[in-house]
Amino acid sequence: MNTKDATANNKHVRPLPDGRDSEPVSEPRASASGFKAAKPRKTAPRPQTRKGAKPALLAGGNPQIAKADGDAPVQAYIAAMPGWKSELGRRLDALITHTVPGVRKAVKWNSPFYGVDGQGWFLNFHTFTNYVKVAFFRGSSLRPVPPGESKHKEVRYLDIHEQDQLDESLLAEWIRQAASLPGWIP
Repeated sequence: MNTKDATANNKHVRPLPDGRDSEPVSEPRASASGFKAAKPRKTAPRPQTRKGAKPALLAGGNPQIAKADGDAPVQAYIAAMPGWKSELGRRLDALITHTVPGVRKAVKWNSPFYGVDGQGWFLNFHTFTNYVKVAFFRGSSLRPVPPGESKHKEVRYLDIHEQDQLDESLLAEWIRQAASLPGWIP
């Protein structure tokens, strides 16, 4: 078979070193779907995380912390909050801990959660680009009602910006009230 015949039959021809045509090389077989199988991609190995390495920051500078219960993951989240937000996180954590002795803490969905054993979660906060959002899960029952509305009927928010003056006595009252209500149980 010569090159012209092989080309006419859609076959690949591999020439021999002496210039003569070789036997046709068949096309790669198609998969059942009619498409060629993709070659496996070579991916770079994931870097090993070192102990003490700073967590990755997600959109808006929110720290990526593994889901876990206890004070340690909450403190890791607060330490990883960028700039002025880290100090605000320490103030919020101290105020919550002082107002609700024995408060239960955890990091879930890359946010610190605070709750009462047997009652569920009453509050969390989350880092955004220009502010920290405090969520009261039963906020519509608090008096006065926190200012930020939610698409969820019972949830209310307090957005804290860098230049805001934090009314710690009002915030402590909201925390006290929220902790006394049945909490959110995911």
